[in-house]
Amino acid sequence: MGTIYYGGSSTPIQIEDRALAHLKVVIATKLRRGESFTLSWRHPEDQPRGRSTLWLHPSIPLRFVFDDPEPTLLSREWIEELANSANSSGGIMLVAEHFDTQAIPTAEQ
Repeated sequence: MGTIYYGGSSTPIQIEDRALAHLKVVIATKLRRGESFTLSWRHPEDQPRGRSTLWLHPSIPLRFVFDDPEPTLLSREWIEELANSANSSGGIMLVAEHFDTQAIPTAEQ
């Protein structure tokens, strides 16, 4: 289980490592361009029912922490799906991965 630390919040956000690796690519791309956007997700089964949304801005500190020390192979299709949602007025909606056969090897997450 990976973790996002955002701004001065003392509450870390837990997201599965593989999903976090894909989000990191899309989030880093948007922030590098100086773009602000939202990130939304449904709460996991082990948390109270509901959903959350963050407003992501380039000036707010952001840190990704992965439990797995090895980088994962990235799915081009999943990155494109997340990027498309990032460019919509609703922002990134974390959705489940649709498995494809075109994995993108990465030296670093």
